[in-house]
Formats: sequence, C-alpha cells, structure tokens
Amino acid sequence: MSSVYINSTAIIDEGVYLGSGTKVWHFVHIMKDAKIGKDCIIADYVYIGKGVTIGNTVKLENRTTVYEGVTIEDNVFVGPHVTFTNDPYPRSFSKDWKIQPTLVKEGSSIGARTVIVCGVTIGEYALIGAGSVITENIPAHALAYGNPARIRGFVCKCAIKLKKKEEKKNYTCMMCPVCNKKYKIATKDYARLEKEE
Repeated sequence: MSSVYINSTAIIDEGVYLGSGTKVWHFVHIMKDAKIGKDCIIADYVYIGKGVTIGNTVKLENRTTVYEGVTIEDNVFVGPHVTFTNDPYPRSFSKDWKIQPTLVKEGSSIGARTVIVCGVTIGEYALIGAGSVITENIPAHALAYGNPARIRGFVCKCAIKLKKKEEKKNYTCMMCPVCNKKYKIATKDYARLEKEE
C-alpha cells in the first residue's frame, strides 16, 4: 500500500484492502474486510461498512455512508451525503435481521443526498438526480430522479440525454445528440419512462 494516501485522521480497520493510487481523506472510517480498488477517492467523513466491495476509479464524496452489503463497481461517482441502506425492516432491538444486498454497476453516477433503499441494482451508466430516493431497480443508462425516483429519460455514457430515433420490436433506438453514439433501450425499460409534466 505504499502508493496509497491515508490521512492521519482516518480509521482503517483490520483486513481492509486499498488499491494503489487510492486516497483516503479526513475522518474517514473503513470497517473490517472492506475492499477498495485502485485510484479511488474517499472524501472527508465517508463511512464504509464491513466487507463492502468498491471497484477501481470510484469517487465517494463527503459524508457518504456505504453500509455492509453494498457492492460498487468501477468508475462510479457517488455525490456528497448519499446514504446506502441494508435493512428494509430496521428495528433497534432486532437480533436476526438479514442484509439485503445492493449493487451499483459500472460508470453510474448518484447525485448528492440520494438515499438508496437496499435490495436494488443501479444499472451501468445510469444517472441519478440529486435528492432522490431509489426504491426499485434502475436500468442501464436511465436518468432517474424524484421521491420515489422515476425514469425521466436515458443518457449516453458521456451523460448527455439521449434522443429517441425509432422503435423496434424489442427495443427503442436512441442516439446521443453530442457524440452520436447509438443505444438500444429494451422495450420493458423504455416503457417505464415517465413524461415530464
């Protein structure tokens, strides 16, 4: 871990793995057996729970809480004050509760102060608006926001909102107006699109 930066105020428990180039900033707490990939930024006051897995080039902004049971894949951005949960029926006196796992797939971005209710998957390159509450799975490339979050469009890998080109039998063809990349959005996912009021 010679190329890892750990601020002197951070607490790193036993069995934590930190990949090369990762920076851990002020007052971070990383619990036992968490695994964090290379070139990550763990900003001030972040909490990472026991056994959490975080991929490469992930950015966790200030005061994010990532509880046990969460997996975050490569190249994910998590904004400040985002909260992941892991128990759908929390009671302070419960002794036999079970963790509901959450998965955040590659390249997705989660806006500030979002709450992710456990047991969901956020798809590749999805874009979650600030202040949202995620209560169900979000498909790849979806733009979702609100409480509860609803799909408001689809975005390119470059994060620009896609334009609809044509409908096919099993998918809708969409294209980025900036980089011209084309995407096939599954019919079942496109059907979840909510129109702006």
